[in-house]
Amino acid sequence: MNTTPIRHYQYLETNFGDTPTLTFMMKVQDIVEITYVAVRGVDKEDGAVQRYLNKTRIKDIQKYILDGNTFFNSFILNWTNTDFQLIVANNVLTLPIVNGSAQVIDGQHRLAGFEEAMRIDPKVGERNVIVTMCRNLSTKKAAEIFLNINTEQKPVPKSLMYDLFGEVIDDETHSINRAADIARLLNDDPDSPLYKQIKFPGTPRGIGSIELSTFIGSLKEHFKPNGVFYTHKLSTLDYQKNVINNFFQSIKNFYNEKGLWFAKTKNPFLKAAGFSGAIDFLTSALIKRCAEKGSFTVDTITTIIAFDNNDYLTLDEIKNLDGKTSRKKVKDALEASLLKLLPNQKEYEF
Repeated sequence: MNTTPIRHYQYLETNFGDTPTLTFMMKVQDIVEITYVAVRGVDKEDGAVQRYLNKTRIKDIQKYILDGNTFFNSFILNWTNTDFQLIVANNVLTLPIVNGSAQVIDGQHRLAGFEEAMRIDPKVGERNVIVTMCRNLSTKKAAEIFLNINTEQKPVPKSLMYDLFGEVIDDETHSINRAADIARLLNDDPDSPLYKQIKFPGTPRGIGSIELSTFIGSLKEHFKPNGVFYTHKLSTLDYQKNVINNFFQSIKNFYNEKGLWFAKTKNPFLKAAGFSGAIDFLTSALIKRCAEKGSFTVDTITTIIAFDNNDYLTLDEIKNLDGKTSRKKVKDALEASLLKLLPNQKEYEF
């Protein structure tokens, strides 16, 4: 007598490129039962693209689930069981609940977290999740899907959640996340003046000039609710990023005229002290001046910090100074350009 549990699902049929898929809702306990992980370089079967599980990540996901949370993105599976076939007829998917029938293409840590959560609270198994089922994928095709999800799709910046919910969180974590998010956006954008200029942990030697810690340390205080960005009503990720981008783009334009922007031995702004000094000027003087004009465009900033041929500060002028002094020298050089725009004393009205 066949005791294999059978489930019936209404489904949505879709083709992603040339890969047909079936998307439907499934109970957690059933998806945990039918799935298995094929690890690349270990399991000798088609579709083996997964990495080893991270136990710390699983524990974090378990807690997230037990706190009442779930996931809105689908679990992508690849049905490989040749003894038990999926049956699609009359707009209904018939699926046998047989252990080890479907490879996990995406979602292995989430599933492991669900499995651990069910050990503590069996009711978790009754929850529904979204499943996207493929059938008999080759390793090449499974790898294409895996890479599309894990490389082509950019993760949402952590600090964006505060903008989306209209909240300002007065804590160190938010300001650090916001600075790191902006660093990543500027570093990854080919049109950014800081494209590939920020050194993230794990960056190969010779790539990037400004340490991520320098970027965050220079800006994190200014992203707090009492910081200069919020007090000038620049509270969202995009506006804050655009201010920093346009500021450095203006400086880059000046230095490009002299062929100095990419000259590592000449450009002070791609070094820790120079970058920090520039941020000191931005946050102490420039943001206020731009706000008064109602404009943070590159053109506006260019008119405010209009360099002339004698204003190009080079790395040679600060390299023998201590960090605090060289940082101040960069800030003072930028302020000197700004002060040139002030009216002559006789032009003031009293």
